[in-house]
Amino acid sequence: MLMRTDQVTANTQSAAGEKIRPAVQLDGVTKRFGDSVALHEAWLKIRPCEFMTLLGPSGCGKTTLLNLVAGFLEADDGEIFIDGDLVTETPAHRREIGIVFQNYALFPHMSVASNIAYGLKTRGVDKKEIARRVDDALALVKLTGFAGRKPRQLSGGQQQRVALARALVIKPKVLLLDEPFSALDKNLRGSMQVELKQIQRELGVTTIFVTHDQGEALSMSDRIAVMSAGRIRQIAAPDDVYRRPADRFVASFVGDANVLNGRLVERRGDVAVVSIGDISTSVPAAPIAAVAIGGAVDVFARPEHLSVTPHGASGSLSGTVTTQVFQGGHVDLLIDAPRIAHAPILVRVPGIAALSSCPVGAGAGLTICSEDIVAFPPGEAP
Repeated sequence: MLMRTDQVTANTQSAAGEKIRPAVQLDGVTKRFGDSVALHEAWLKIRPCEFMTLLGPSGCGKTTLLNLVAGFLEADDGEIFIDGDLVTETPAHRREIGIVFQNYALFPHMSVASNIAYGLKTRGVDKKEIARRVDDALALVKLTGFAGRKPRQLSGGQQQRVALARALVIKPKVLLLDEPFSALDKNLRGSMQVELKQIQRELGVTTIFVTHDQGEALSMSDRIAVMSAGRIRQIAAPDDVYRRPADRFVASFVGDANVLNGRLVERRGDVAVVSIGDISTSVPAAPIAAVAIGGAVDVFARPEHLSVTPHGASGSLSGTVTTQVFQGGHVDLLIDAPRIAHAPILVRVPGIAALSSCPVGAGAGLTICSEDIVAFPPGEAP
């Protein structure tokens, strides 16, 4: 289900109802490479000070979209606006954007201070002003005292901070981040995510962040644009993307999901009732509007949407525990239930009690314990 941004989200408005001009706007932007369409008619409005994430698998078009905003690529169709100004044909160096690349792209022969100052020097900023702003940028990214070092003398996290300082020191209208944490280890990546979000909030800079990591997108974003095969599938707040996915691609890509075999029982306005084995549950009616009563549907249930009950309990689905995966604060169980699912069902059980109460080979019951279940027509192409 593909929708224009202005169909997904109403125009941004102030508390007084006054329309606010988008910081970045794409109107039907398309990009082709030969016979291949890398980006299909993208419509996107990004609000001032917003942290917008472009999320999707490799090759989905998210970096292409970022490079179109940056001016590194030319759009074949459509228009691009930054702060209300048409920039479709404006060269990159005149768009007032800051960018942090995946590999940081620091100049190895320059000091940290010189790397940060580079953009200011090319803009002809006064030397005293450059020195002041470089010092402020170093303090912002917690690298005071590192001005004289070379990039090779820094850790990966410190190099990432230098790249961020270089992007921010020019006071850009828009900050672009192309998977900046991909080279960092897990713990450092987590701390840098927190620091980046704090800096972004402190400065109020409009930010476009590219990632294929769902956890990063869910934890850092004000809104997420989920992309696949060059198309924007859904634009929404993180909780809406997770709880109310627009289509089966979004439901499958963002977070873990079980696909259960169901049938449409009835419709009640905006709500539909589907049966899964011997139990029934409510789902949003819109995604399965084309399915006839009695027709098959695929029901998407997150691991935390299911709970384990004693085998054979009334109102439960029956299965057999095939795998336990201890995850510290919870236990992941894989339950084989061929009557209702083609693949083992993943259930996330808080605590560690499931290690003893649900041994491998034991029978188990399953119940649905959430209202955030969604359903889609079976086999619908993503």
